[in-house]
Formats: sequence, C-alpha cells, structure tokens
Amino acid sequence: MKIYKEKDYDAVSKRAAALVAAQIKEKNDSILGLATGSSPVGMYKELAEMYNSGELSFKNIRTVNLDEYAGLADDDVNSYHYFMNQHLFSKVDIDPANTHLPNGIAVDPDAECASYEAMVQSLGGADLQVLGLGENGHIGFNEPGTPFTETTHLVDLTESTIHANSRLFEKIEDVPRQAYSMGIKTIMSAKHILLIVTGTAKADALAKVLTGPVTEAVPGSVLQTHPDVTVICDEAAASQL
Repeated sequence: MKIYKEKDYDAVSKRAAALVAAQIKEKNDSILGLATGSSPVGMYKELAEMYNSGELSFKNIRTVNLDEYAGLADDDVNSYHYFMNQHLFSKVDIDPANTHLPNGIAVDPDAECASYEAMVQSLGGADLQVLGLGENGHIGFNEPGTPFTETTHLVDLTESTIHANSRLFEKIEDVPRQAYSMGIKTIMSAKHILLIVTGTAKADALAKVLTGPVTEAVPGSVLQTHPDVTVICDEAAASQL
C-alpha cells in the first residue's frame, strides 16, 4: 500500500488526477471504476483540463461507477448519472455508450444488481478503481456490517450516511433511503485501487481503515488485503495516523 499525504484538497486532486492520467496513458482502453461525492470532484476537474490541453484522451476508455441512488432517474439533478455528466463525461471525449452506472429506476432491483455485476465482470473488473471513504468507514455504499463477499446489491442507507449526503439535497427528507452499489467483492476485483480521503471528519475512519483490524464493521479495512492500493489524503484526514 502506498500512502501520499498532501497539504490540502487541491494537492490531493492533482496527485489523484496524475495517477489516473498515468493509467490512461499506459493503457488507452482502460476500464476505470469511478466514484462520486465531494472527494473526486477536484480530480475530475484536473482530468478535464488535461483533456482540454491535449494531454489526455478518453476516446477508448470505458467506465463503471460504484453506485447510484435507488428511485432517481438518470436526468435527476441529484442522480449520480447527472453528477458524472456534469463533472467529467460532458467535458471529455468519452463515448457515452462506454459509461456505465446502475439504473436507479430499475423495475426489478434483483435483476438490475445481477445485470450490473455481470457487466462489470464481463469487462474483467476495473483496471483502476477510484474510491472515497465514508465517515463510518464505508466504501461505495457498503455500510458497516456488509459481508466482504457481497457483490452488486441494493443497500439500505444508514442514518449517518443519509445525514452526510443531505448537504447535496434541498432537505434531508429528499435523500433516497436506498442505493445500488458495487459490493466489496466487486470493488476488490479491481487490479489497482485509488482511495481519496480529505478533511478532519474522515480522520478517524481513515485511521481505522489503514491501521485497525480488518473487520466488516469498518468496510474500508478490507483494502489492507488488496495487493495494489494507493491512498491519497490531506493533512487533515491524516491527522490520526
């Protein structure tokens, strides 16, 4: 495991973008596993700037996203489809047909989970999987107690996750109570994992993930068992290491 401690969010974003860019340059048809939330926004901005400068092309890249809220259509401003289009897909030359997220309004949730999992595995898993970290140690929407053997599934979000995500909605009642998420086993099938963590609020979780016991009570702790993980954090998030 490689750990980079950067001064602030901007420095974290630049380091993370450089790592993703290196993957794309090494393999221009890479499968990128992507995340949403505040952690990767700066990284996506940097990647879009690299594309605009002619340094990078996403023409042959395929993407698989970690998760999507249940009950939200692709064009809902709070959906992760919308988020990805806003922050990355609309700003680079990626083929929309090569971008994949769970269908938030699937009629049959079990069938959607099975279909999405099969799609990810048909691609051979991600070459590089980007992750953020929840304050309770979750990765994707895999809440504490999720079995490490879980594949893509429909998650009942915990109150702490709902509260944390409410900052992105007009009111907390609007936050979906369920989400589709790659399972921990799916995430761990990636060849390389990039974990981005910033802010004091994530310091306790990061310390448990990196130095605590490997336990389903702290889902991110499973990363200790992966052969190729890079962690990029700021000084605030690293304050308890």
